Amino acid sequence: MKYGGFERSNLFEELSFAAGLRSFFCAIINQMKKKLLISLFLIALFLVLLFFGLKDKEEEIELIFFDVGQGDSIYIEIGETFQVLIDGGPDAKVLEKLSNEMPFYDRDIELIVLTHPDSDHLYGLLEVLRNYNVKRILWTGFKTETADWQEWKELIGEEGSDIILAKSGQKIVLSQESFLEIIHPLEELGEDSNDTSIAGFLKIKEHSILLTGDISGKKEKELLERYNLKADLLKISHHGSKTSSTEEFLEEVSPKKAIISVGVNKWGHPSEEVLKRLENFGIEVLLTKESGDIKFTY
Repeated sequence: MKYGGFERSNLFEELSFAAGLRSFFCAIINQMKKKLLISLFLIALFLVLLFFGLKDKEEEIELIFFDVGQGDSIYIEIGETFQVLIDGGPDAKVLEKLSNEMPFYDRDIELIVLTHPDSDHLYGLLEVLRNYNVKRILWTGFKTETADWQEWKELIGEEGSDIILAKSGQKIVLSQESFLEIIHPLEELGEDSNDTSIAGFLKIKEHSILLTGDISGKKEKELLERYNLKADLLKISHHGSKTSSTEEFLEEVSPKKAIISVGVNKWGHPSEEVLKRLENFGIEVLLTKESGDIKFTY
């Protein structure tokens, strides 16, 4: 039967075919849309997890007071690829300590700090300069006539690192949530190596750590007159020598814990007087020669 010049059956067939074709393509498009939405969701989820995973890694900061015997060496690691080393101790033991903390393939240290050039702080840094690429070096520029100091000058000249001369008031940014604020040396360096020490606050998130090098009670008094010295954690000056850590200083800093970097020695460090002062103020004391490496994670 013809209808409008076409056979009716052919018209219905064509309309049915078109409708079926439309449904087919709509189904394909819907499937593609679903797959696209699922893919976009998975990509977004992956990026969110990656972001928070990296964020957590960046925000985890380790602070370690290395047990290097009768000397100082303090290690800071932010995430897994940003390292700071403050002093190197009296021998090459610091290399073993670094290899325990850093991946074998990571040969870069972002910053080393020489608080002052006495051998129990300096010598290990010579070994570090020979074995690692150091990007920045913070020190006072204090001169001595020792062989270690001469080698230090030669090595930092060869290293090609950015050299920063420490001054009170400097702020060395380590990450978004950590920085080093220098509070000493104040003005002229003077002649006593210990009293030229770099001292400062290490700020990690809401925590405050006061690092004192080997400064004497005289320098502690000068700092008391200029700064609010409150801190959660105190690195006791000069391995617990009786010439430092005065009652006035400890009362002002009022730390919960104090670290003494010390080994077997002939000078009687830490002094019984200092230990008694710390006890009187209710400050928990940790000694590297007893506890080994002392680690804090923030």
